[in-house]
Amino acid sequence: MDKRVLVINPGSTSTKLALFCGTEKVFDKTLRHSREDLQPFAWVMEQADFRQKAIEQALAEQQVDLNGLDAVCARGGQLPYCAAGTYQVDQDMVDFMYTVRDAAHASNLGCVLALRIARPLGIPAFICDPVTVDEMTDEARMSGLPELPRMMTGHALNCRAMAMRCASEVLHKPLADCRLIVLHLGGGGSARLFIGGKMVDGVRDDEWMFAPERMGGVSLQPLVAMCFSGEYTKQDIMGFIRGKGGLVAHLGTADAIEVERRIREGDRHAKLVYDGMLYSCARALGGLAAAADGRVDRVILTGGLAHSRYVVEYLTRKLSFIAPVEVMAGEFELEALAAGACRVLNGEEQPRRFADIPKA
Repeated sequence: MDKRVLVINPGSTSTKLALFCGTEKVFDKTLRHSREDLQPFAWVMEQADFRQKAIEQALAEQQVDLNGLDAVCARGGQLPYCAAGTYQVDQDMVDFMYTVRDAAHASNLGCVLALRIARPLGIPAFICDPVTVDEMTDEARMSGLPELPRMMTGHALNCRAMAMRCASEVLHKPLADCRLIVLHLGGGGSARLFIGGKMVDGVRDDEWMFAPERMGGVSLQPLVAMCFSGEYTKQDIMGFIRGKGGLVAHLGTADAIEVERRIREGDRHAKLVYDGMLYSCARALGGLAAAADGRVDRVILTGGLAHSRYVVEYLTRKLSFIAPVEVMAGEFELEALAAGACRVLNGEEQPRRFADIPKA
């Protein structure tokens, strides 16, 4: 019998909900949160009551019978670095989320909301492939400074879901037998290299490439000079890294549709910046191809910007020498959350535990 799973994906200004019966989506809804709605909250975790109330109201409007649920699964947030998989939520995980203060992300609310809804119903709460999934090899983790090893973070949920989909539907073999590079490009961006079923290397959006709202990799000496110039606070610099960098810094907008309109109207500067962003992504994926010894089965383009013909044509031109390019446009995080919960509920996968994650 197909399992009924409620999935929750908290974003910075929205909460996405969906009810699945097995792989079939019964309904989905995006709850929008305005700047005015969120203004009273100084810290993302203070939004838990507000978002829970909005979720419960939406479910009541949809006449969802919560007693018919088998599980709740949410997007995982900034846990300690961990392996991929589906994790059962417990109070220790929730308590840990309340210790994350620096650049706390809305996804940190996922396990809190899932447990609040699931616990009174006596059903399990899960998170799946949190943003801190890190399966790097020791070699890939090395940097030039022992105090700053490379660590992986980014769009693990959608990247892994698209890798599994490509392995199954395109290559017709297990993910463990595939060598794949996945680029997720939306407001932020990240890339993952899959070998042996694991994400053995990757590029986060504060490394090589920049994105619509991300500064990406820059030369370190000028950045250090900025940090100690006295003109910027730590908050200013963190804002450039996430939120006010990338297309926003150059063009005043993160809206790719708007930027492509400017390009069509002859804005040469907009074209230079946009092409520069895509060039930085192609260069990053070229590095991952080298890390894979040049043996890659597919390059996968996903995320919101993969809907753009301009983006796909540019990246295909740059990357097709590595491997055939598969376009899997959009974000399939809701489907990935439901699938992760169902794998556990159906006994196909053992749930992971927060207690088993190494704590630095």
